[in-house]
Amino acid sequence: MLLPLLLLAQTAPAPAPAAGPPAPARGDRYAECVDQARRDPAAAERGATAWQKDGGGFLASQCLGVAYTSQQRWDAAAAAFETAARAADAAKDARSGAFWAAAGNAWLAAGDPGKAQVAIDAALIGGTLDGLDLGEAHLDRARALVAAGRPIEARADIDRAVVLAGDDPLTWLLSATLARRTGDLLRARKDIGRALAMASDDASVQLEAGNIAAVENNEAAARSAWEAAARLAPGSAQAQSANDALARLGGVGF
Repeated sequence: MLLPLLLLAQTAPAPAPAAGPPAPARGDRYAECVDQARRDPAAAERGATAWQKDGGGFLASQCLGVAYTSQQRWDAAAAAFETAARAADAAKDARSGAFWAAAGNAWLAAGDPGKAQVAIDAALIGGTLDGLDLGEAHLDRARALVAAGRPIEARADIDRAVVLAGDDPLTWLLSATLARRTGDLLRARKDIGRALAMASDDASVQLEAGNIAAVENNEAAARSAWEAAARLAPGSAQAQSANDALARLGGVGF
């Protein structure tokens, strides 16, 4: 399932090499902490907290955020990532951009688009993100803007994301959804086609394909896509939305 997306549960910025003998030990400790955060997040939380008190700096805070992420404690994760980002900013460390982006992503998962946008703005202003990381940050800012009821403003960020993060089907899914909501059905149909080509086995993609087909009064295509969504993720929110839409077909029509 594509949503909610939290990239830092899978990846975390690796320590940059630095001169001097202490750096390898700290880098090893960070890698071990992040690995533990994925396997045993409660233990990693305790270890990262102790490391913070022992002067672990932004790497300890970042690892703590990953540990909270693995436990789906989004508010705590966002706060830890922001602590890491501010410390990295103070140290003029280029990884601060990734830490701010992680905070924004966690705030989105926590359901706070306002704080998410502030964090993502900080990530983008820093100018240290590039490639896929930059694209994902624009994607997250678009998600924050849509959640805050500002879909028109979100389009510019989505358009940047499709260029920089076009290998992520979520980018095309959200672009298609935004296009449908703003009445651009040609764009919606094109972009959901891209998402389907990449992730036809995802319930979120099939649900949106059905939504777009419904707006275009294509009942057969809508039914097929919604049935696929319900079949792919039984018991999920996507399946419930698809089943609700299917139940309406026999009544009011399109």
